[in-house]
Amino acid sequence: MYGRISTLAFVGIEARPVQVEVRISPGQHTFAIVGLPDKAVAESRERVRNALHAIGLGLPWTHITVNLAPADLPKEGSHFDLPIALALMVAMEAISPDAIEGYAAIGELALDGQIRPTPGALPAAIGANAMKKGLICAAENGPEAAWAAADMDIIAAPHLLSLVNHFKGLQTLRRPEPNLERDDQTLPDLADIKGQETARRALEIAAAGGHNLLMIGPPGSGKSMLAARLPSILPPLDPQEMLEVSMVHSLAGELVGGKLKVHRPFRAPHHSASMAALVGGGTRPKPGEVSLAHLGVLFLDELPEFSPQVLDSLRQPLETGETVIARANHRITYPSRIQLVAAMNPCRCGGGGPGQTCRRGPKCAADYQARISGPLLDRIDLHIEVPAVTAADLVLPAPAEDSATVRARVVAARERQKQRFARLGATGLRTNAEASGRILEEIARPDAEGLALLRQAAETLNLSARGFHRTLRVARTLADLDGVETVGRMHIAEALSYRGEVLRQRQAA
Repeated sequence: MYGRISTLAFVGIEARPVQVEVRISPGQHTFAIVGLPDKAVAESRERVRNALHAIGLGLPWTHITVNLAPADLPKEGSHFDLPIALALMVAMEAISPDAIEGYAAIGELALDGQIRPTPGALPAAIGANAMKKGLICAAENGPEAAWAAADMDIIAAPHLLSLVNHFKGLQTLRRPEPNLERDDQTLPDLADIKGQETARRALEIAAAGGHNLLMIGPPGSGKSMLAARLPSILPPLDPQEMLEVSMVHSLAGELVGGKLKVHRPFRAPHHSASMAALVGGGTRPKPGEVSLAHLGVLFLDELPEFSPQVLDSLRQPLETGETVIARANHRITYPSRIQLVAAMNPCRCGGGGPGQTCRRGPKCAADYQARISGPLLDRIDLHIEVPAVTAADLVLPAPAEDSATVRARVVAARERQKQRFARLGATGLRTNAEASGRILEEIARPDAEGLALLRQAAETLNLSARGFHRTLRVARTLADLDGVETVGRMHIAEALSYRGEVLRQRQAA
């Protein structure tokens, strides 16, 4: 007796097809699962046995072999319970093989036969649709899976018995409806910020071009407040970006009620976070904070307090937009196109406020800032000082511009970038911060005066090749905010003022 059904295994955000094959043959009673199962898959034996018993099906007292093919692909997670149970029922002739032929299945089984939700329903549904199959999943996963395709057949069952009745025509399970996260979230507004005009300007530039930002200032100067208001001026996610963001969050089990994300992620891990927590990994690799912030903001407060090794692990994601986790038997890639925003005090004692001086002098600041490697700093486009806010600033009236006003300029600048990349055939690029090579040379070529200033600054500030290109990217964004096509001298000058070399020279003086 033989049964078979398709399911999926997750390698990063990719869902790879897996065939679950069950054969019941004469011999000593055993229930073997082969095909590189992990501990959770191996324990499926007891969950499947009890779930089938709960609906009145006892396993035959013979030899049962479950094969998960391809056998050399590691199988991880509890979502193999449901396909194993369905393939077993086909082998036991409890349901017809034709009933499940056009489906892939994912789901964890409770001992009473309930089908529990599992992470990864959205990428699983997309993978099943690519196989030209429908998807069988838990009822809670249905609204999430329904986003894969409007014409895709999806069966979202709350219980194993209801699924059997559906296949036998005794009950009808309706196709679930897609579900969206409610768009009534109130984001902190820039109107709350008093003073800090330079920081507000840098925040707008960062939002318009997708640039990384480092804020240096004493405690209480408003660095965290500024970072928390960056999402309020970022453009909304388009439908393709919603799917990209939601697929990562689905794998992490963070889609509440199967609702797709409509807001850009804002992740702010504590400085005690490990490397696996920040970039992903672990015994069973999962997306880290840098991947959960894909197409959003990763905010690192108290930057030098993070472990130097953890910070340096961000260098590859910041440069390539993806995180690669390598293991001896497989390699996993997660998307990590993030906007890094970091904040730090000038020194460990937090000096720099009104009437405050560091008792250890310049050495305190030098030692504290040396915890951040030069290559990481070189990947941050905008370096700004955030001075302490005085009492005189706090009694000032609220700024005239709120987040909605700034966001309109940011959206207009992003639209110019989108249209420019479309004209050049670079459809994979979204922001100026992602441009490189020939594309960057074409879109950010400065005029004669700007080029002369850039050459002079490159020699004076000892700009690296990466620093040179990042200056061009920021200048291109400044020109987009001004609504002009040509990168001029004033754009180059302002972009250079945000380079860390200028800030460090001013601090050393």
